[in-house]
Amino acid sequence: MHPKLFSLGPIGIHSYGLFVLIGIAVALYVAIRNGRANGISPPVIAEMGLFMAVVGVIGARLAYVLMNLTYYVSNPEEILMIWHGGLVFLGGMLLVIPALLWYLRRRHLPFWRIGDLWAPSLAIGLAIGRIGCFMAGCCYGKPTGVKWGVVFSNPDSLAPLGIPLHPTQLYSSLAGVIIFLVLMALERRKHYEGQIFLWLLILHSTARLYLERFRGDISSTIPGTEMSLTQLLALLTLITAVLGLMFRKSWIREKQGG
Repeated sequence: MHPKLFSLGPIGIHSYGLFVLIGIAVALYVAIRNGRANGISPPVIAEMGLFMAVVGVIGARLAYVLMNLTYYVSNPEEILMIWHGGLVFLGGMLLVIPALLWYLRRRHLPFWRIGDLWAPSLAIGLAIGRIGCFMAGCCYGKPTGVKWGVVFSNPDSLAPLGIPLHPTQLYSSLAGVIIFLVLMALERRKHYEGQIFLWLLILHSTARLYLERFRGDISSTIPGTEMSLTQLLALLTLITAVLGLMFRKSWIREKQGG
């Protein structure tokens, strides 16, 4: 693959960073379209998107560093090098949610409606960002004999070279596209606010639980198990989102019945 696409003088254009930016731009476009349908102006969506992008990247990078703490203690200069790959979506979400609650309270905007508005955007943005992850070779898969196994040969790649690997990045990208389409279909049949956002958490965490089985770059697992830290985080997110969906649905029914 091509971790570094080209250079503009002393500045290198890295595929990972470029596709993350493209993902953010597409996510913002989708959110602006959804925002108009919900009576929220594009400038408000753009400001909110920038805020969430900054907080999300910080949270996603922090989660990745903590999951690979031994390496980064020995190589602290690489902590800020996000163009080398290494973002954990669920980690970003854990920081974005409380930060967004604070932001929305200041702007007097409803959390569940905004969550639904952004949910499809997050799914498609992540799907596009994963393409850059694939090109950089981060989040690579286990060695495999399947016909679609990918062999990395670029010496700058973060993946092992010369052996067929599961293209886990593309699996994740495809999952993101499917989740995006499902959420857009659910949007047309939404019964209450918060439904789309909670389904994003359910679908993404379920995909993570399954796809992590094919990852070859997992450096640590929960003691006494084969579960990675990402899988544990995904499991906790899944349980919380399912319970949230149940309670939210029950609360809406009681409110409507009352």
